[in-house]
Parts: sequence; structure tokens; C-alpha cells
Amino acid sequence: MVRDLDAAGHARPAKKRKTSRIWWTVHQWVGIKLSLFMAFIMFTGTLAVVSDEIDWVLQPSLRVAPVSAQGPVEWAAIAENAARHPGVVVVRSMEAPVASAFAVKVTVEDAAGNLFYLHAHPATGTIQGEGPWAGAQRVLRNMHRHLNLPTRIGVPIVAFLGFLLLVSLVTSLVVYKKWWRGFTKPLRNRDARTWWGDFHRLAGVWSLWFVALMALTGMWYFVESLGLAAPSPPKVKIEATVEPGSQGLEPAFAAAIAAYPELEVRRVLLPGKESPVLQLHGDHEAVLVRPRANTVWVDPVSAKVLLTTDGRDMNVHQRIGEMADPLHFGDFGGYWTKVPWFLFGLLLTGLSVSGAAIYSLRIARERGGEVRLAQAFAGVWRDQPRWRWVSAGLIAVGFALLPALIWQIS
Repeated sequence: MVRDLDAAGHARPAKKRKTSRIWWTVHQWVGIKLSLFMAFIMFTGTLAVVSDEIDWVLQPSLRVAPVSAQGPVEWAAIAENAARHPGVVVVRSMEAPVASAFAVKVTVEDAAGNLFYLHAHPATGTIQGEGPWAGAQRVLRNMHRHLNLPTRIGVPIVAFLGFLLLVSLVTSLVVYKKWWRGFTKPLRNRDARTWWGDFHRLAGVWSLWFVALMALTGMWYFVESLGLAAPSPPKVKIEATVEPGSQGLEPAFAAAIAAYPELEVRRVLLPGKESPVLQLHGDHEAVLVRPRANTVWVDPVSAKVLLTTDGRDMNVHQRIGEMADPLHFGDFGGYWTKVPWFLFGLLLTGLSVSGAAIYSLRIARERGGEVRLAQAFAGVWRDQPRWRWVSAGLIAVGFALLPALIWQIS
């Protein structure tokens, strides 16, 4: 049997060398072919984690002084003030402040059916200003989730990257021998190829858990898009007895809070055409569930509580479906989780870019060219003659459909 020497100087059978080469080829193929598209999705997802904060910076009316916003949110007053705001025909929903310096976001509709936001002071109910429907939060999440395509098309395309991430993760553990020793290895500055290689391995071992999390949640979104989503939480259906509106809801809000005093309200759905029932969604004791898992339903006319739900009562399938979003975007623990998710998102984006850069620098070295940092970035595009157009085309679709989102063209 033909043998060679491994990195430690030990004899290694040719069969093992061939197997290792296969694993390396798979890892390289998965990581490189769609690296531009992967990096774009990772970067938009990373920005989506802090998209509310980006809107806060860009829209002054979304800001409040934390000292002035102490105490319970005046939901009824906000709903009534929003209904009286010039140009508003329908008040759809209200979202609790993301943090103490944020206003309440109220989703409203004008006479033409266009959606936009009102920003209300949580303690006084005063409308502080308006915000566009297609702000940073909407643009980044739509771009990241489905490239502004119809969800039945865009979600599977993006979510399929979860499978590629999983393959990349598994092959990396095989290719990178004794990877657990790489947590403290320094970055060497011998040349660009060495530095990028060291960075790729260092970033990879530190973000193993994050790659696994993004892969699993991405695959779940793919499964959901194929019709295997978990059953929805219980709902209430009643016939509307009066024309739904946003005024005179104080008794209904009081009844809801009295029936579910432990509920930390995160979202309010106001009575409307789709449902004449007032709904309060929020956080209770169930962990890693969306606000809709804990809900109180109230008849706005009689102020009668019709149903309360608790996320702890969900079955396993429902709990898996509910935890996907909190785990994917890291918003379940406030800034204690959002900041790490943002930082590791940047690291994951760097992993995608560095993998392609390593490949480009290796190609440059084989061709006898100069191995420089600029060569790496140029090669990411130049050395993928076919797949670069797939990535570029998908990204271009997302940007091309942005006007439809901004102008709410259906």
C-alpha cells in the first residue's frame, strides 16, 4: 500500500488521504459556489438583528426619554389617538417599545390602503410622528427572509442555505483535524493566504455553535415553507356586531389585563375586518416562543374575555415552530442576546467571505501570481465564472423588487 506522511510525520495510507481529499472538496464546493449569495444573506440577517435600532437612529419620532416612559403602556389612549390622526382610516396593530428609549409603533392604513407607522409615547399616548412602512426593519427582514419575492418562492430559496451550512459545518470538523485546539491559535502575517486561512479557522471554531443554530433554524424554515409548519395556536371566531374601530376600547383593555395580569404585552391586534376581536399578545412563562403563543382575546363590544392561551400548553411540534424565530434573530433576551447574535453574525459573514478568499489566493498562487489581499477580493468574483452569476442574479432580484415593497405594489 502506498503511504505518505501526515503533518505529524506519521505514515498515512493513500486511502485515508483520498477520503480526506473528498471531504475537503465537498467543504470547498459548498462554501465557495454560492459564497457571494451566502455572505449577502448573512450580512442582511446580521443587520436585521439590530434593524429596530437602525430605525431608531434614522427616525427621531421613534425616540423617547426613558425617564418619561416609565409605567404601563397606555394602549387604549394610543389606539384612540391613532384613530384620530390625520389621514388614518384604519388602525391595525400596536407594538410595544423594543427598549426603554423607544416609542410604540402603531400600524395604520390610509384611504388608499397604504400602510405606514405612527410613533406614540408609551406613557402619555401622544402621537409623536409618522414613519414609513418600508423602514430599515422591514427592508432588511424582507431581503433576508425571501429577497422580496413572494414568500412561497423566496423563503425556500433562502432557507435552503441552511442545508449548505450544515454540510459545511460537518465537513469542517472532518477537514480541520483536532479543531478543538484552534481556539487560541494566533493569526500569522506571513502572507495574505496564511492570514485568511488562520482567520477562517479561528472564526470557524468560535462560531461552531452559531453556525449549527443558523443551519437548524434555516432548515426548519425550509420545511415550514413546504407545508409542514406546526398547527397555529387556538383562535376565536365571532360575528361582528358593530363596525370595528379603535375608540371606546378602555373597558376591553381593562378586562384583558385583569384576565391575564402576568402577561407582558408585546403586540396588540385591534378589531378589524379580518377579526372583530381585540387581541393582546405577549410574554409569560413559556421560554423561546413568539408573543402570539400567549394571547388574551376580548370582545370589544361587551368587554368579555373569550379565550386566553399559554405557550406552555403547546405541543412539541408547536414549540419547535415557535422557538425558530427567537433563536434565529436572538431577540429573546434583549440586548444580552441581540449583541452576541449581531457580533457572531458578522463573524459568520466573514467566514463566507474568507473561505472564498482562501480559494482565490490558492488559485492565484498556482498560476504564479502575486498573493495579495486585493487579489483575494477580486478573485472571489473572477474565479467563479458560472456560480457568480447565480449569486449576483439572486441578489439583484432582491434589490429590483425593493420599489414594490417601498411603494406597496401588490
